Amino acid sequence: MPTLEVGDRVFVNKFAYDVGELGRGDVIVFENPNPAAIPDRGVVGGFLHWLGEGIGVAQPENEDFIKRVIGLPGETIEIRDNVVTIDGVPLDEPYLTAEARRHSGDYPATTVPEGSLFVMGDNRGNSADSRYGLGFVPIDRVVGKAFVVIWPPSDMGGV
Repeated sequence: MPTLEVGDRVFVNKFAYDVGELGRGDVIVFENPNPAAIPDRGVVGGFLHWLGEGIGVAQPENEDFIKRVIGLPGETIEIRDNVVTIDGVPLDEPYLTAEARRHSGDYPATTVPEGSLFVMGDNRGNSADSRYGLGFVPIDRVVGKAFVVIWPPSDMGGV
């Protein structure tokens, strides 16, 4: 929030990073980097759950996440007094509300490991992201780039 609201549905370009590079500010969808164990449902139960997920009546065991890329491999991220810096340079974040900016908090200077990303939600006061809980996101867990909100119709438009 406010870029995406609870219940918004987005189209995800799963080929964006086959032909292009991940970039700071991209809104990405990625697999849970800390997945829960999937229960053994058997063949029939597994098929029925898979079918239920496909038509939207069953929750997946490990839902995908959607966050904004803040830090790229090899960069040093630090947050002090609610200001995010990349390699010592303050990050311009025009997509944040004044309220969200006040909740970026503090985060010690940390270098993003090779093959990983540092991600944050735009709703900084209420976001499980690389600062809290998720840690660094392996690039191989990235599903694609969110590019357009398709539901609800009143929110339809670019991400």
